[in-house]
Amino acid sequence: MPINLEAIVNVTANATNISVVLPPTLEISSPTKIGDEDESNRQCHGVLYDVVLVVPAVLFVVYLAVHAKKNLRKLCNGSSYIMIAYYALLWLACLLNLAWCSLQAWQCSPGKEVAWNILSLFTTSAMLYLEICLVGFLLQESYSSGLETLSRTSIISGIIVGVDVLLKVIFVFGFGFPLFFDIESTHQMKWGLWIIQNLLLTAVYGFILFVHFPKWREKLPSRPAFYHYIIVMFAVSAVALSGCLLAGIGAAFGIWLYNLTVVCYHTLYLPFLFVTFLADFFQEEDFLLDSAYYSEMKDAGFFDADWE
Repeated sequence: MPINLEAIVNVTANATNISVVLPPTLEISSPTKIGDEDESNRQCHGVLYDVVLVVPAVLFVVYLAVHAKKNLRKLCNGSSYIMIAYYALLWLACLLNLAWCSLQAWQCSPGKEVAWNILSLFTTSAMLYLEICLVGFLLQESYSSGLETLSRTSIISGIIVGVDVLLKVIFVFGFGFPLFFDIESTHQMKWGLWIIQNLLLTAVYGFILFVHFPKWREKLPSRPAFYHYIIVMFAVSAVALSGCLLAGIGAAFGIWLYNLTVVCYHTLYLPFLFVTFLADFFQEEDFLLDSAYYSEMKDAGFFDADWE
């Protein structure tokens, strides 16, 4: 009888211990808390960051839309295949960039990884294509017209961008590198790829910039806007390269510096490109049209009274 009582007491004590230990175990394995922890690892930038990106993109699209009718009429009258094609590509890049700026939340939304990668790939490729084409057009002796110049520059730019897209597709979808995500900022291969791209861009802009001084100076077009564009793009590429190098060794300042260049690129590059390449063309068309109206009015005798 005493043995049975002792066994009952031990069983009751063990049961009590089990009942005390179980709730913490169930609480730790709660699926809700695991989901919250995964979502906290995704670093969303916040509303202010989105506003800084979206507002300039919207304003520039609105600006293009307001002047679209007048610009299309000038393009049709000017018969410039290069300007027509470049204006269409600019519209495509602007719309893609607006979508990219507006959908930043996809970076921290579960299930949107593939969609974000595709959108980022198309946006960056379209802007890179415009960037390469612009350098090709400006290095031509006459870039305002010519179907042969358009086709040659488009093919070369298309090959370069095609290789770039293929490599990014392999690394992003094949190996799963977070190339277009701000999370996992210490990923070595991610920064390695951006270092290579920015190094090539810095080298190209640096070579073009310093060609102005050697004996090949006369081969470059004498346009101040062209040199200003090259100087700015060389500086931006050099800063982005420095940020990638610092981020590659784990420096937080390098990540911040690179993100700053990304924001500047997506908010300011397309308007800067428009001012550099297309704005002069449209202004020249206005000047030519005003000159034609003045000549017609002069031939009709409207200004004869001023000489009397």
